[in-house]
Amino acid sequence: MMNRIGRKWSTGLGVCLALVLTLATQNGRAQGPAPASVHGHVNNAIGAPLTKGQVKLTQDRSGDEKSRKYTNTFEIDASGNFKGSDVAPGNYLAIVFVDDKSVDYIDNVTFAPGEDHLLNFDMTRKEYIDKMTPEEKKQLEEFRKKNSETMQANAKIANLNALLTQARADTKAGNFDSAITAMQQATSQKPDEGILWVALGDAQLGSADAAAKAAKAAGKPADPGVQAKYAEAAASYKKAIDVNAASKKPNVETAAAAYNQMGQALAKSGDGKGASDAYEQAAKAKPENAGMYYYNEAATLYNAGKLDDAAAAADKAIAADPKRTDAYYIKGQALIPKATVDPKTQKIVAPPGCIEAYQQYIELASNSPNEQARVEEVKGILQGIGAEIKSSYKAGRKK
Repeated sequence: MMNRIGRKWSTGLGVCLALVLTLATQNGRAQGPAPASVHGHVNNAIGAPLTKGQVKLTQDRSGDEKSRKYTNTFEIDASGNFKGSDVAPGNYLAIVFVDDKSVDYIDNVTFAPGEDHLLNFDMTRKEYIDKMTPEEKKQLEEFRKKNSETMQANAKIANLNALLTQARADTKAGNFDSAITAMQQATSQKPDEGILWVALGDAQLGSADAAAKAAKAAGKPADPGVQAKYAEAAASYKKAIDVNAASKKPNVETAAAAYNQMGQALAKSGDGKGASDAYEQAAKAKPENAGMYYYNEAATLYNAGKLDDAAAAADKAIAADPKRTDAYYIKGQALIPKATVDPKTQKIVAPPGCIEAYQQYIELASNSPNEQARVEEVKGILQGIGAEIKSSYKAGRKK
């Protein structure tokens, strides 16, 4: 019995020892060196990201690049970056390939267990440049010179855009002096850019309007200085028009905007004929917006007290866009001061086209509070002169 038990115990012990050895072997594998990972960036000789290629790792330094065995290959993305994992710890030769041709390398790159290794290739380094052929060095210098000029031009454009953005914001906020200073600086740097002159004119026009408003509020007569401000704005718009027309690709938007704004400046300075001509040119530059430009002409001339010119401009706006509601209002307002009294009947006689313009305004006016207030104003005028009020107003009219 003892012998059998002993044999069984011996057999069981052998199984246990075998199991322990197996587990020890498995644990030994699990506890080996953890693989490393890698990430980095690749620049070419001009300092720009290399946008395609591979970074390969090898511990085989004996053969040529095609016959070597590479342990890891990592793709370079469009930004010049690469990354990867599963790198066995050790010392490597890292090579950059483009179209299966090596273009750069770094030797003795050591990966420690479990680390995320930073590996950058900068081909602008002196060691790399020194190995280039004379022809390659010549091409590199030519490119650097051209690239430097491009970078300077881009920097100049970025600065001008910043000045333009700030000037527009200042003009909108009423900081006209700051906007004028910025755009004077911009136009001196690039005098052949029309949009910069438009922005300068806008700042000068805003400054002139503010000065005119302040003088009116103070009950002061027209200040020659205000007229000079309007003249400066008109001159800036004229400059925008000229440089835009002289450019290789004249911009329609710039031309139309400059003519439109010049019309305001000239009208407010008292040059009604010049203003009308400017608005005409704006309409020619961009015919699809003719109704808007002619309406702007009518409103500007009306506000400047040039009623005959305003009525004529309103007619042009209506002809270009019969649905432009405010053009009918401007026309009626420009004509009504010419109303007369019939000596026989003592009734008020409106000038030709006045009542029709008012009636059309009532027909087209929207439900907005501003236009409905004007509708009531117009009805009061028509009632005051004894004219019949006609309206086919229906619910659901545009808001």
